[in-house]
Amino acid sequence: MIDFSTSPDQYKHWTIDFDGPVATLTMDVAEDGGLVPGYDLKLNSYDLGVDIELHDAIQRLRFEHPEVKSVIMTSAKDRVFCAGANISMLGTSSHAHKVNFCKFTNETRNGIEDATKFSDQRYICLINGTAAGGGYELALAADYIMLIDDGSSAVSLPEVPLLAVLPGTGGLTRVVDKRHVRRDRADFFCTLTEGIKGKRAVEWDLVDELVPRSKLMETAQMRAREFAENSTRPDGAKGIALTPLERNISDDEISYTHLTAKLDRAHATAEVTLHGPSAASETEAGAIHAAGVNFWPLAFARELDDFILHMRANETEISTWVVRATGDADLVEAADKALIDNADDWLVREITLFLKRALKRLDVSSRSIIALVEPGSCFTGSLLEFVLAADRSFMLDGTFEGSNVPAASLRPTAMNFGALPMCNDLSRLETRFLDGDEALNAIRAKIGEDLDATEAEELGLVTFAPDDIDWEDEVRIAIEERASFSGDALTGMEASLRFAGPETLETKIFGRLSAWQNWIFQRPNAVGDEGALKLFGTGKQSNFDKKRI
Repeated sequence: MIDFSTSPDQYKHWTIDFDGPVATLTMDVAEDGGLVPGYDLKLNSYDLGVDIELHDAIQRLRFEHPEVKSVIMTSAKDRVFCAGANISMLGTSSHAHKVNFCKFTNETRNGIEDATKFSDQRYICLINGTAAGGGYELALAADYIMLIDDGSSAVSLPEVPLLAVLPGTGGLTRVVDKRHVRRDRADFFCTLTEGIKGKRAVEWDLVDELVPRSKLMETAQMRAREFAENSTRPDGAKGIALTPLERNISDDEISYTHLTAKLDRAHATAEVTLHGPSAASETEAGAIHAAGVNFWPLAFARELDDFILHMRANETEISTWVVRATGDADLVEAADKALIDNADDWLVREITLFLKRALKRLDVSSRSIIALVEPGSCFTGSLLEFVLAADRSFMLDGTFEGSNVPAASLRPTAMNFGALPMCNDLSRLETRFLDGDEALNAIRAKIGEDLDATEAEELGLVTFAPDDIDWEDEVRIAIEERASFSGDALTGMEASLRFAGPETLETKIFGRLSAWQNWIFQRPNAVGDEGALKLFGTGKQSNFDKKRI
């Protein structure tokens, strides 16, 4: 089982050092520290285990160290920053692992950019040697890139000429969309095995600054402190510890405090139940700080994030997630209100951003999502986002025969109107009703109200609202039908439909790259017996099928 939980005292590949407002993340990958046996992580090449540590470090810098305003990423290896994803690992991994690995590394780099944009914690990448492939892609996630000026160190994206695949962590997109490298120059750069160094790297906007070896860290520290001076992160604030999650995993059940899932392997389904707060949430910033990881929105976001990662990596044949929610709608609305009312507080901001990122991770997961709004449900505000994120939703009209549980209801809150945007920078409501101001205003007028099935269906919040007579059959058919389809076709269909509206750097990465890489990772030119990934390092030449498809 792949476990995404770790902490700095367990790191094998990264160290974190602190100097006032500046933290330094140093990559020093242990060659024998691969996630599984069978390959050596030479030259700071990485596998999923290396990136799990990086993800954890990024989270801790945001929550545990509010005083940190700038982060320097560099390498402890001499003359090498990072050789990218380990090729032996990719060559021997299953197709599913390769794609999930790329998706997670993309999300981690998006997290770096999210910290820069929304938390005012700016990242500087100090490239102290060669940065190839995923190594340069890691640098591209930073706000500012410095390259050692030693006459030999270069940056490169050599995946196309060397491996017959694409840069797997958004490199193509970031070069042109983020760094604004000219397309013709980018074309040359991405087909040049040895990469580009020195003045040309600066002139082409591939890096921001060249620095001589003798002044490398001195200059990086100076830049980091310049950036820190303009940061809005608080001075003297105390962070909160991200303590280990309480989680139990058995063959057919996964349980946390605020989320449980029962696995039905015969129907390839996870029955996921979200649990709202069991008591009133803290309403003032000071109390939220005191509650720390026990504050329901943060506790729930952490569990949701861990659950999604666990399911994606370890339960690849559970193809449909059926989501229900239980709890007290008033308590969920109060927790949402606490986030909105204290939005200027640094910790509350981080909690909301974390919930946003966890829901984004749900959006980009290649699993079908079906939401069931039943009597006793608690799809309110931030939990209503799951209904809006679902590929299809059912809400019972009325009650179940013989039950005294009140009829199902939905309750929108202010959290549904922009605090938790998708990768397209729109809320899930805006994505659902593109250019539909009238529909959005009608729902906005219902903030704080419980909506029954008829009203929810009329407002467009659910797909279907069957009564008790039809409920069981309609839900059963939808789930069984989903299980009968091709998972590949569903992955492509869902990813295409989920991100309506404007295209952003993130939607390009997940909508385009995920589809392209999913396809290219199965093509003979890459993974066939004479494919580039299979033959890399053997000295043999790949025999490419020359047809363009």
